[in-house]
Amino acid sequence: TDTNGLTAFGSDGFTVGSDAAYNNSSDTYVAWAWKAGGSASSDSSGDITVSRSTNSASKFTIATWTGNGVSGSTLPHGLGVAPAMTFIKKLDATSATNVWHQGNNNGDPDSFGELSSTASWYQNQGASGPYTVKPDATNLTLTAYGQVNGSSNTYVGYFWADVEGMQKFGSFEGNANNDGPFIYTGFRPRMVFIKSVDTTAPWLVWDTARNTFNPANKGLAWNDSAAESDYTGYPADILSNGFKLRSSNATINASGTWIYGAWGDVPFKYNNTF
Repeated sequence: TDTNGLTAFGSDGFTVGSDAAYNNSSDTYVAWAWKAGGSASSDSSGDITVSRSTNSASKFTIATWTGNGVSGSTLPHGLGVAPAMTFIKKLDATSATNVWHQGNNNGDPDSFGELSSTASWYQNQGASGPYTVKPDATNLTLTAYGQVNGSSNTYVGYFWADVEGMQKFGSFEGNANNDGPFIYTGFRPRMVFIKSVDTTAPWLVWDTARNTFNPANKGLAWNDSAAESDYTGYPADILSNGFKLRSSNATINASGTWIYGAWGDVPFKYNNTF
């Protein structure tokens, strides 16, 4: 309903209107964008028909569908390999964005987090989780849980898979030490997010558009409206082959398990897909 927010998608970018959340005079903004596969097409090869756009090189899909409320229903994701992370958001009713991640709980299909929340993740939820089995190279197999497959509800999903040299999704163990863990990605990240699955730490994100030298201390949290300056005390080093945490603060390095996602700054093998 925000006609003055993001007003158009173009072949080379997007257009914003006059809404202050997008385009307030003299304010500074950051945007993160992924290239899908052009106009969506219908795929009825699963139990649920999807309208889907897939970038087969970068292994990224955007899909929309109407839920059927039947547990065990298959939804074709189009990636050709098993997804590493999925975001699913109900469109026609209030609902949190459901996040499944292969680094959480050994990729358990009915364990998940919520993008708008700092809460620890929901593990082993059974019928109240997103999937009945782990996503495979062809399908997501949905439960009847309302966040992902309520009867007659409409949904949008964003799905990513690992791509060597370009994007990677995994987990690491925090050590609560200023000499924090090093996470190997195999490329220099353009953007990194982290989230504790055990604590109420925020969804913290760094990127090299805002952090042009190390330590990267211009963080932002996906789950709140705080300014960048509120997250300057949580530094990391963005390195040629991964990233390293440089704080003992529980916001980025509490003991326990953290999931992450990283996208390459210069994806050498796929430089036309990012």
